[in-house]
Amino acid sequence: MSLFDAPRPGILPAQSIEALIAAGAVTSDTPFDADQVQPASLDLRLSDQAWRVRASFLPGQRLVEDRIKDVAMHAIDLSGGYVMEKGCVYIVRLQERLSLPKGLIARANPKSSTGRVDVFVRLLTDRGAVFDDVAEGYEGPLYMEVAPQTFSILVRPGTRLNQLRLKAGEPPRLETRSVGVDLMGGEIVGFRGRRHAGVVDLDHIDGHDPRDFWEPLALRRGELLLDPGEFYILASSDDVEIPVDQAAEMTPIDPSVGEFRVHYAGFFDPGFGTDEAHGAGSKGVLEVRTHDTPFLLEHGQIVARLVYEPLTERPSRLYGESGSHYQSQGLKLSKHFRPW
Repeated sequence: MSLFDAPRPGILPAQSIEALIAAGAVTSDTPFDADQVQPASLDLRLSDQAWRVRASFLPGQRLVEDRIKDVAMHAIDLSGGYVMEKGCVYIVRLQERLSLPKGLIARANPKSSTGRVDVFVRLLTDRGAVFDDVAEGYEGPLYMEVAPQTFSILVRPGTRLNQLRLKAGEPPRLETRSVGVDLMGGEIVGFRGRRHAGVVDLDHIDGHDPRDFWEPLALRRGELLLDPGEFYILASSDDVEIPVDQAAEMTPIDPSVGEFRVHYAGFFDPGFGTDEAHGAGSKGVLEVRTHDTPFLLEHGQIVARLVYEPLTERPSRLYGESGSHYQSQGLKLSKHFRPW
């Protein structure tokens, strides 16, 4: 596939991603999972090969594994499952490998479930100058930096922590919308992560009691004081709807709206929150971490921006059509936790 095969510049839909897999532009150590291709993205999976490192890095003009030699503390075999401890940094080789045709670039982001347990992940490529972006024509392996912040996590080969979006040409920004925070939506307006909780098994759905990991935040005058170093789950004040021929990305930080980071997981697939995909009324769930100073949020205050881009064509399936943990969501913890 080349740029000229795409009907227009835009994000590739599921059927185009599947065509790239069939053509060998995206390969994997093991067969692809049946649900690995999403409406406008590809889930990436951990391999069994990882390293505990003493510092994050960018490879610059070097191969990732050559750079790892300078910062590795020890190698790790994930085959039997492994607990990645909060406050530590790891590099994991992913099972997928790219051979991008001319005219295609890619960008990665954490999956929603990853961001909601405060695990910071970033994609690395050989000779990559930035995190998460894959250059046109890149041919080589993929790696991921994993840095759990609030909870230690249990992972194994096949665990999916991030996803890849492929783009043809330079898609235009169709619209940028402001996202406000809901602090009046019910008796519980958010959750704060407990500092000394147990381990979250990232492949165990509905397998954890949320009370062991989260503190509920009660409605109080439509405002919330964010403490430095704490992690919060909040909801958007307005519904979020992504048209069926578009996708959106929530900007992770915008200093003009406050010194805090919002939304590690920035991808919204086509059909999220739409009537057609049975998702009307869906909120955007916000993962919020403050920086160095306390910050007082008020109900409706703008905390992020949502940027919309076109797909090259309508996807063969929409978000939530085959089941989703987050379609029609309100304030909601990650899929690893039972309902509050």
